[in-house]
Amino acid sequence: MKEPLFLVDSLQYNNWSEDIFRQMREGGVTAVHVTVCYHEDFRETVENIIKWNGYFERFPEMIMPAKNAEDIRVAKRDGRTAIIFGCQNCSPIEDDIGLVEVLHQLGIRFMQLSYNNQSLLATGCYESDDPGITRMGKQVIREMNRVGLVVDMSHSAERSTLEAIELSKRPIAITHANPSTWHPALRNKSEKVLKALAESGGMLGFSLYPHHLKDSSDCTLESFCEMIASTAEFMGVQHLGFGSDLCQDQPNSVVEWMRNGSWTRETDFGEGSKNAAGFPEQPEWFRDNRGFSKILDGLCRVGFSEEEVRRIAGLNWLSFIERSFGEESCL
Repeated sequence: MKEPLFLVDSLQYNNWSEDIFRQMREGGVTAVHVTVCYHEDFRETVENIIKWNGYFERFPEMIMPAKNAEDIRVAKRDGRTAIIFGCQNCSPIEDDIGLVEVLHQLGIRFMQLSYNNQSLLATGCYESDDPGITRMGKQVIREMNRVGLVVDMSHSAERSTLEAIELSKRPIAITHANPSTWHPALRNKSEKVLKALAESGGMLGFSLYPHHLKDSSDCTLESFCEMIASTAEFMGVQHLGFGSDLCQDQPNSVVEWMRNGSWTRETDFGEGSKNAAGFPEQPEWFRDNRGFSKILDGLCRVGFSEEEVRRIAGLNWLSFIERSFGEESCL
């Protein structure tokens, strides 16, 4: 099929380099939501943003910062990839709700309420008990709604996610996950959650991280595309997009840090195991950003129309971003 109007990926955490930026351009990627925080506090998150400012200065012909939908349109017009900042944890706000607005002022547009573990705001998907959104979490959701910082529940547990959907006055996102009925990973989401997400106007980004895929690194393109088709049947095409969770060129020490941070003295293997502790190998049909074209062709083969493929590729995310990134009073 011909190139879609927009191609948006709602989560990547690569070992960023000129080669990867060039591959994004070769793959026709219009916008990418990049992680600027896993376990970092406020100051450490700012340091990551400073590093990105350096990338923007060094590679202005390939990438540019994006704070709204219009920036993404400008990137498309200029042949560049728009970079959207996001946090995979709430750690940068520490225990100060005032930092929510500051993060938004710094260009951050997505923030997860928890990353696998219990946080001050919500419960992570690896906890055995999920008491739901905390008192502070309810206040932070309200503040995120006010400033235009999207609530992301990708790494959160079921009750917390359902409560976030109900509490948020603006649609939330699950930027990178798949249905647990297709593959029962702790990080994947139940049909109950996904139906509630769609009914509230939210967005799901389909993950290409092998631990979230049926048959892991051996997952076939056909299986992945058929899963998207079956999800569209109960969520609706308008709520679907990509969230690859691509971690290209990262050393295995990074996934160890992602899983363990500084919260444990024991080694936590997360979705891996002692015998397979590192990053899993990507499926052969999606090694890097140049693989999206194969997925778009695969979606056509399982029965999606060209217009539906364009929506999943990026137009759905663009519409969601247009509604979500501005202040509540500006809606």
